[in-house]
Parts: sequence; structure tokens; C-alpha cells
Amino acid sequence: MTDAVAPASSPEARPEINWTVLLLGFAGMVIGQFMAILDIQIVAASLPQIQAGVGASADEISWIQTAYLIPEVVMIPLSGYLSRLWGTQKVFLISCTGFLVMSVAVGLSSSIEMMIFFRALQGFVGGAMIPTVFAVAFTAFPPEKRVTASVIMGLIVTLAPTVGPTLGGHLTEWLSWRWLFFINVFPGMVVLFLVGRYAHFDKGDPSLAKGFDWWGLMLMAAFLMSLQFVLEEGAKEDWFADDMILLLSVVAAVCGPAFIWRSLSYRNPIVELRAFGNRNFVVGVLMTFIVGAALFGGTFLLPLFLGRVRDYSAAEVGTTMIVSGLAMFAMGPIAGRLVRAVDARILMFVGFMMAAWGMWDAHAVTAEWGFWQFAGVQAMRGAGVMIAMIASQQVTMATLPPHMVKNASGLVNLSRNVGGAFGLAVLNTSLTQNTALHMVELTNAIDQTNAGVRGLIAGMTQRFAASIDPQASAMKAVYGMLQKQATTLAFGDAFALLAIGCACAAFLTLLSQPAKADPAAPPSEVH
Repeated sequence: MTDAVAPASSPEARPEINWTVLLLGFAGMVIGQFMAILDIQIVAASLPQIQAGVGASADEISWIQTAYLIPEVVMIPLSGYLSRLWGTQKVFLISCTGFLVMSVAVGLSSSIEMMIFFRALQGFVGGAMIPTVFAVAFTAFPPEKRVTASVIMGLIVTLAPTVGPTLGGHLTEWLSWRWLFFINVFPGMVVLFLVGRYAHFDKGDPSLAKGFDWWGLMLMAAFLMSLQFVLEEGAKEDWFADDMILLLSVVAAVCGPAFIWRSLSYRNPIVELRAFGNRNFVVGVLMTFIVGAALFGGTFLLPLFLGRVRDYSAAEVGTTMIVSGLAMFAMGPIAGRLVRAVDARILMFVGFMMAAWGMWDAHAVTAEWGFWQFAGVQAMRGAGVMIAMIASQQVTMATLPPHMVKNASGLVNLSRNVGGAFGLAVLNTSLTQNTALHMVELTNAIDQTNAGVRGLIAGMTQRFAASIDPQASAMKAVYGMLQKQATTLAFGDAFALLAIGCACAAFLTLLSQPAKADPAAPPSEVH
């Protein structure tokens, strides 16, 4: 940054930072990051309205989210290379401009095919806005201010997917589903102004364009897109019983090791994997993976339960979900103070145990649960995930040398996204299998010779006396009651599974021995 000038009298002193310029540029990037992460979940509560609007089938509409996530996982690690090649500001401006254009195109789409196409491009170009903010936070800020920047990023990463269904549900009811995408335009223009005017954090290195690793890019794209597709769609297609899932699993299994070999052996790799030689980084990436599963898993289960079991509208789902966002927002500043004073391993343990406690409370869910019953669950999960997120960021990035940060930030964000996809795949499979299992158990438990059961069926038959076949209508109604109960029990199992995963992660953190960052380490250059 041109405003950063070292004092002449002390050549070894830290460069003087123009905080106004730094904070305005960083604020612009943070808003862009919020938009990119928000768009993953903003459609979650409004899929039925979008489905009706573009005439899509139930199978096709799920691609509105899948099409965004699959290309995004390629751009997230690639953005580190592009930032070193072109500079952070140029990459971010290109990414934001493309994201805005694609947002408008998605909102104007008149068919599901158009929507999926533009949604995929939106996810790809917007993916670069997520990890570049992490890199700036750990290179442009001096060490003593990085925790504050980390808290801000933690709020964005956790709040955006949590408030997404809330904002999306209300936007759909107030205006229309198209405004889920049009809403990006105004904040996007603010981002372009702030980043274009103030975000002069670094300069690119054009020499990196020589010997660009096209083979590495193709292997990485094939591996990550195949893996993401398998995780997103596997549960719906009965996993390896589907030929496409099986084929893409083989592609991922082959291209993954090939990509790692290429990255370690090529002189100018797309993604620098040497950061994995840092023990803190390995521990932090693993914890970030689990944070992603807890964050996206909880955000996935609750709206699905409220819509499937309680028949809540999009706005009602959004209102119920807001508690988790408020808990995260309130916990952010507290977590920032704690991470300065307490061992990050202890904070990760406490955070994961809080999330586990909240999720475990929900294992006793019934078909009558609503806002107040879920309020405590969400508050505990939200606060716990925020603490674990802030602590894991410090463990992951604190001891990396500055030249590794850009690539490492892409790998951290990738681990969170893949963790989220993995969590959703496991939970989806659990819901499908356990719903069928509980349905069999409930059906077998019904004794039609029992007086109470016979009385229920007789009462239902009398209630449907005006129908063509009262007996069949009564049995269908009883089946519906059983199906609802089986579904509710399956959701309880899924909440318990998520709780067990968080508890296991909590104890894994105690096995690590992350070293503290050296406070005397020189800050990264701020151009």
C-alpha cells in the first residue's frame, strides 16, 4: 500500500499502516465474501417457490444449490495462485463483477436449464471472493490485530449460511424468489467501489504465468468436482447403486492422488501443498473440516425438519433459524477476547462440546417442536461453532510463513466446504435409512387386534365417511401419521449423529499440541 511508510529513524521498525485505507479495503472484501457464502444457502427455504416459478421437477430443483457448489470448490483453491499472479485486488474485482452479472442472469432465468447454467458460473466466479479475504487478514494486518480480523471473518463464515434461509424466506414472501439474486446488485456495487479504491494490498507476479500447470488444473478440477458431486448427490441416488456416482467416485479416487503427486513434483504448481508440513495447519484444517460439517449440517437439518414435519412456510423457517445467527453474532466478540487469553486447544474443545450439547438436546425432538423448543438448541450450537471456528483459524494460520498464506487460505476454505458436503451426505443417508427403519418398526409394533388401534381406525373411517372408500382413506391417514412419526425419529437420530461427531472432534483437539504464534515474528509486507 503506498500509504505505508517505514520511519527513516528506525529502519527495522514495522511499516506505518494507514488504518483508514486498510479497513475500508478490507470491509469491501468482507461484504463480497458475505455475499458469496450467503448465496449457498439463501435459496434453501425458497426451493418450492423457485420450482414453481421455472417449472422444474423435484429432482431438478436441488441442482440450484448443487450447481453453485460444484464449480465453487475448484475456484477456492485456484484463487491463491491467481492472487499471486495478478494481485489480490484484481482477482477480487474480476470475481465480484462476474458474480454480479451471473446473479442478475440467474434472477432473469426463465427455465431450470438456464438457471442451473448461470448458477454454476455464479458459483465459479464468486468462489474467489471467499479465501482471498482470509489471506488479507493474515498478511495485511499486524499480528496483534489478526485476531480481530479473524473474528470478523468467523462471523461472516458462520452467519452467512445461517441467516441465508431467514433472509431468503422473507425476501420470497415480500417480493419474489427472483430477488434472492437481484439483492446482490447494490452491495456488489459498494464492494467494487471500496475494493477498487482502497484494496491495494499487494502486487501480482506475472512471471508465474510461465509454465502454467494445465495438467494440475485439469486433475484438480476433475477430482474436486467429482468428489463434490458424489457427496451432494450420492444419498439421493443410493450411492454406488447408481452408475454415475460409481463412475465419478472412481474418477475422484484416481485424480485425487494424481493431483497431489503433480502438485508436489511440478515446479510451479496450481496449489502449493507444502503448508501441510506445518503441524498447526494440519490440525486446523481437520478442525475446520469438522466445523464445516457442524455448521452446514445444522443449517441443513433444521429447515428440512420444519418444512417436512411442521409444514412451516419459508418465512416461518427463516424466523426460527434466526436464533442461531444471533447467538453467533453475540459470541463473536467474546470468542475474540478469549482466543487472546486461552489456549486455542481448550477453546476448540469447549466450542465443539457446546455444539455437541446443543445438537444432543435435539435428539429428543417431537413433531410438535417449533421456535421455542429449538431456541436453546440453536443458541448452544451457534455459540459453540463460533468459538470453534475462531480458535481453529488461529491454530491453522498463526505459524505459517507469509508466502504460504494465500495458498493456505484456499485450502482452509476448501476443507470447510468439503466438510459441509461430507456432513450433508452423511446426514442425508442417515435420514433416508433411519426413516425406513423406524417405519418398519412402527408398522410391526401396531397390533390391529388391539382395541385402541381398532378404535382409531374406526374413528378415522367414520371421519372419511363421505369419501369414495372410507376404509382406504382411513388406512392412508394412519399411514401418514406413522410416516410423520418415523421421519421425526429419523431427524432425532440425525441430530444425535451430529452431536457425536462434534464430541469426537472436541476430544481430538486435546491430542494436538499446536505451538503458539511467535509474537515477535515480522508482519507481512503491506504494499
